[in-house]
Amino acid sequence: MNQYDVAVIGSGPGGYVAAIRCAQLGMKTAIIEKYATLGGTCLNVGCIPSKALLDSSHHYEEAIKHFADHGIDIPGDIKVNLKQMIARKDGVVDQTTKGIQFLMDKNKIDVYHGLGSFKDSTHIDIANADGKVATIEAKHTIIATGSKPSSLPFIEIDKERIITSTEALKLSEIPKHMIVIGGGVIGLELGQVYKRLGAEVTVIEYMDRIIPGMDGALSKELMKVLKKQKVKFNLSHKVKSVERKGNEVIVKADDKKGQEVEFKGDYCLVSVGRRPYTDGLNLEAAGVQSDDRGRVAVNANLQTNVANIYAIGDVVRGAMLAHKAEEEGTMVAEILAGQKPHINYNLIPGVVYTWPEVAAVGKTEEELKEAGIEYKSGQFPMRALGRARASMDIDGFVKILADAKTDEVLGVHMIGARCADLITEAVTAMEFRASAEDISRMSHAHPTYAEAVKEAALAATDNRPLHI
Repeated sequence: MNQYDVAVIGSGPGGYVAAIRCAQLGMKTAIIEKYATLGGTCLNVGCIPSKALLDSSHHYEEAIKHFADHGIDIPGDIKVNLKQMIARKDGVVDQTTKGIQFLMDKNKIDVYHGLGSFKDSTHIDIANADGKVATIEAKHTIIATGSKPSSLPFIEIDKERIITSTEALKLSEIPKHMIVIGGGVIGLELGQVYKRLGAEVTVIEYMDRIIPGMDGALSKELMKVLKKQKVKFNLSHKVKSVERKGNEVIVKADDKKGQEVEFKGDYCLVSVGRRPYTDGLNLEAAGVQSDDRGRVAVNANLQTNVANIYAIGDVVRGAMLAHKAEEEGTMVAEILAGQKPHINYNLIPGVVYTWPEVAAVGKTEEELKEAGIEYKSGQFPMRALGRARASMDIDGFVKILADAKTDEVLGVHMIGARCADLITEAVTAMEFRASAEDISRMSHAHPTYAEAVKEAALAATDNRPLHI
């Protein structure tokens, strides 16, 4: 029986990063992956493939809508080759997952493919696709099994017409009318992909706004932009049935007045969130406890009630984000090595990869009001930037929230081109507890989108932006 200092169950961003960090710190490490390729949901059917399709569809939209404005004339009709688009996405996924395998080899991490389940707190059975079972012994185990798409109790996902994000990444045709249940990150990103490619897209959202977890100003601005792109929205609608009849899907919902509304399309994307995935782990055998939401229960150090077993990522409390899982994987590895790492969960950024992109870190305006914290706000529109006008990406703004007395930055919320990258400036500043004035006095290259951050900081400091 092979023995290890650490066994990691799950090879997504949290799991493989945890394994690498453990190996770097001198621990003999194994990683167990249920599927044939490493990388988990993020690399195989989540972050990476969805961004590949978002980029491909963005190029297509630019070609048909804006190339002529740039003086680029393309003879003949521009057509979508969905098969090639999906093939390129698959190639990106293949290259990325092979990169994880390379990292495992480089760090001398043993990889086991099969379903890992606890035999007891220090032994793990691994059942491969052929049904053969191997058992390993681990001094410590890190559970990193991630999450799966959620659904509603009355919806039957047939993976053909009524689909989740997994199936939406490999459709063989462009929908005529895609109904999206859920106005969160996943639904909006994939909805925009197929809208760009020619589908009619209708979003049905239970809450009174889209991306409900983010600052209200971002929700309002993103919906305004997506409406300009002809995406249809139905907010405050409670879906009560989804039925397939041949190639047609019929969705019935009650609107905010309680009246029934019917929607018909050829595809229905169910994107109502994700759920922790612990199926087959046999947690009971190890004595590991779960909470009332099906998550593995952990303390501040991500340690379960069983001292030698830890859990990270989507399977524990907190935002279901790949980069949050990576930070937790690193933290657990360093705790096992006797170090004292720390994660500031308030400074884990959130991003929506639509175009324009949406990104945020820290407290929302709604949260500050609820907590009774006095704050000041500075906002700057992207359209006032020379760089934005040069690229024709003028939608959006940057908003900075700072403490009214100390000027410390409490939250940064932005929507616009490249905001997924720009938000890191805000994270860095807030990690060092910068004031709005600190940011306003830093030189930002011209012309760039990042100038909007400086201008918003000037607006928050004493309402003196330079370019509006």
